[in-house]
Amino acid sequence: MALTNLTVLFVEDDPVFRKLVTSYLDSRGARVIEADNGELGLELYKKQSFDVVIADLSMPKLGGLDMLKAMNQFKPGIPTIIISGNQGMADVVDALRQGASDYLVKPVTDLYLIENAIHECLNHSLEDSLNIDEQESLSYLELNDNLALLEQCSEAAKSVQQQLFPPSSIEYPSVIIDYSLFNTDEVSAHFIDTAMLDDDHVMMYMAHFAPHDNRAAFASVLLKSFVNHKLKLYRNGVSNVITEPFNMLVYLNDRMTNSGLGLLVDLTYVVVELKHFRAAIAQAGSEFRCYLKNAEGLSPIALQEALQIGMAQWSKPSIHFRTLVYGDKLCISTQVSEHKQQLIDDEFYGLVHKPNVTPGGFIQLSLS
Repeated sequence: MALTNLTVLFVEDDPVFRKLVTSYLDSRGARVIEADNGELGLELYKKQSFDVVIADLSMPKLGGLDMLKAMNQFKPGIPTIIISGNQGMADVVDALRQGASDYLVKPVTDLYLIENAIHECLNHSLEDSLNIDEQESLSYLELNDNLALLEQCSEAAKSVQQQLFPPSSIEYPSVIIDYSLFNTDEVSAHFIDTAMLDDDHVMMYMAHFAPHDNRAAFASVLLKSFVNHKLKLYRNGVSNVITEPFNMLVYLNDRMTNSGLGLLVDLTYVVVELKHFRAAIAQAGSEFRCYLKNAEGLSPIALQEALQIGMAQWSKPSIHFRTLVYGDKLCISTQVSEHKQQLIDDEFYGLVHKPNVTPGGFIQLSLS
């Protein structure tokens, strides 16, 4: 797993840590270009090509997140690893939202974690990735420390999770995504996400975490980070897994099972190919149903039963392919009669906290 022929931009204001990491990466075959502040890092980024950027969050002149944002505006798509001594979960979310591939927390006691994160960013194939000890590969998130924080503070967990939810209506060039999600507690047991993968593919998924406690907030962060990782690889022309619902659920099962969270996940994942309106659907668990919605109402899509992600004897997810016709809307919903009626009535509110409603909700994809 050497780093031969890789050029790394390492932006870090701590001279001791910077030299330590540089020496290690150099010994592994990488060519490391150093910068001691964000402004210099951005200047170097604009002058030459890099395979990977590693940057501290807290730096003089220009912080890591602001530098990352500026880099993405200049030349997007370069894998980036953020390192920080600040263990706040908000920083994890901000880094992910700015497109960071990985997030490591100081002190980094084993420099192999940095090398491993670089390999993960560059995607040495799904098979290679799954051969890495998953608990070790997730240690950069300081799992136990963050879980302890979230378990002690429901408000912190709620704040972290709510930042991950999209607006109630998302308009892509040829697709509109709408949803309602009802929650009775500080942290939602349900999570949704969507992305335009490229001009020809759109993705959406809906997840449910059990048991329902503050761990669901951290599980939402992990789930989004895993999906975000595959999205970046796809946009860089390295991997098509994010466009393949069956393989995506296999990947997510491996990741979530080895995350240490101890949660079971119901998950329905949909990709629509927009040239021919071809939908591919994969499902694990029984929390959700998929529907086609048109002027006549909701028509359920038949999917075989499958085990939840995270079960010891997990087997392959169920899969379904469907070609959409004009007027069809593709929906995922919890199996609650009031939710289905609200879906029929086009009642889309986004994330809603209502103590007296049944938790759950629905998401709808419409061709515009």
